Amino acid sequence: MPWTVNIAAAPGEPLPHSFYQRPARVVARALLGKLLVHEDRAGRIVETEAYVGAHDLACHAARGRTARTAILWGPPGRAYVYFVYGMHWCFNAVTGREGRPAAVLVRGLEPVQGFQGAVRLDGPARLCRGLDITGAQNGADLVTSDLRILHAPAVPGSAVERGARIGVDYAEEWAEAPLRFWVRGSPGVSRGRPSRRRGQAGALR
Repeated sequence: MPWTVNIAAAPGEPLPHSFYQRPARVVARALLGKLLVHEDRAGRIVETEAYVGAHDLACHAARGRTARTAILWGPPGRAYVYFVYGMHWCFNAVTGREGRPAAVLVRGLEPVQGFQGAVRLDGPARLCRGLDITGAQNGADLVTSDLRILHAPAVPGSAVERGARIGVDYAEEWAEAPLRFWVRGSPGVSRGRPSRRRGQAGALR
């Protein structure tokens, strides 16, 4: 299946479950330009990362199924929201076939509506704070709940960059896998350093 494939939906309508029933790398690319909405706040998705399964050493599923990670096994089209560093929430959309763990981390947004004054939504922690996404949304149905992703015009390929994910230096050969997608020049793209496999020159961790 081509990684640029899209699923038809009416503008402003929630993306259907079928949108998420595809490989994480396909969904990660296709989510660029779509609108992440929680209650009365919305942002345009400009950066994503794919976590493609238990064999992907950067994916939480690589450590096995636990109470915390069980939602990764599906069904697709659900929110996987986890707490990190004892202070930040991160939002993911579960993807792929039920029973095969995979998800897409939304890393950056451009604000669209519902915010008072200037707001930064670059980075997974900032966007969750900005949209008030917490563990209460873990497992939410992204089609029917107050946390949803709406259809919006696709970002053309000429405006999309692809490279290594951020903060996964520990993931051995997966550290440099080109599974991060972002909109070139967007202020909503996070500023972290792309990962390098540990032990290579220039690696910081």
